[in-house]
Amino acid sequence: MARPLTTVRIWGEMIKFSHSVFALPFAVLATFLAARPKLPTVPQLGLIILCMVAARSAAMTFNRIVDARFDAKNPRTTQRALPRGRISTTAAAGFFIASCAVFVLGCAGFHTLHQNSWPLRLCIPLLAVLCLYSYTKRFTPWSHLILGATIASAPVAAWIAINPATLGAPTWLLLVAVTFWIGGFDLIYACQDTDFDRAFGLHSIPARLGIAAALWMARTFHLVSFAALVGVGLTAELGMLYYLGVACAAILLVVENALVSPGDLSRVNAAFFTVNSIVGLVLGVLGVLDIVLS
Repeated sequence: MARPLTTVRIWGEMIKFSHSVFALPFAVLATFLAARPKLPTVPQLGLIILCMVAARSAAMTFNRIVDARFDAKNPRTTQRALPRGRISTTAAAGFFIASCAVFVLGCAGFHTLHQNSWPLRLCIPLLAVLCLYSYTKRFTPWSHLILGATIASAPVAAWIAINPATLGAPTWLLLVAVTFWIGGFDLIYACQDTDFDRAFGLHSIPARLGIAAALWMARTFHLVSFAALVGVGLTAELGMLYYLGVACAAILLVVENALVSPGDLSRVNAAFFTVNSIVGLVLGVLGVLDIVLS
């Protein structure tokens, strides 16, 4: 029994399955916003979660494959599954293809069950965008915001899948909020690789401007994210539970930025995973409850 569990753990670590808690709550929140004044059906929610997990798994696997040679040289990432040979490139490629297939099938489900062809029309371009992000550090220091926008496509895609006719200001403000939230904490995370990025010609804000400037930029990004979240509440006419979630998110973002400094990056992982997972879950749960109970 230990071997199958170990295999699952290795694959889960490779695609960082636990990091699904970052974008999934926002996709679910978008699902409920798009369905108003009704609530989304169980099949709709199931398809959203299936597509979300499959697309993210495909994107992360592709990233691991194309970055394997860098991961093998970076002391922080040498223990990842591909550099260590615990997963072969062939197996990873197979998993990538399978994840893409599941995503396309999930998108087809909206066409079959809900007569909405937009997810099926857009699924291949979206997969291309998710994968192309992996190359951005080779030519631009703005990969942090590109990553944010890529992940922020999840709530927009969910909205389109549920009811494209209701796309509007709340959708685009949610896109901005997630883009700058993800971009901000990716800036913090990237500070760990400043010397490595410079040595190997990879582009990042910390490598170009230094850690101190990158951390101040992360704070600015998170301020923009907070303002956009308030804008979502105003334009979508949400209630006190949602704003309670925004207030909690703001406090947590302050804590996240306080955990690190140019001279001490030892708590980056706490800032990156622990705090951000709570931000997403709290805001997503309270936002959905606000809609359900209104």
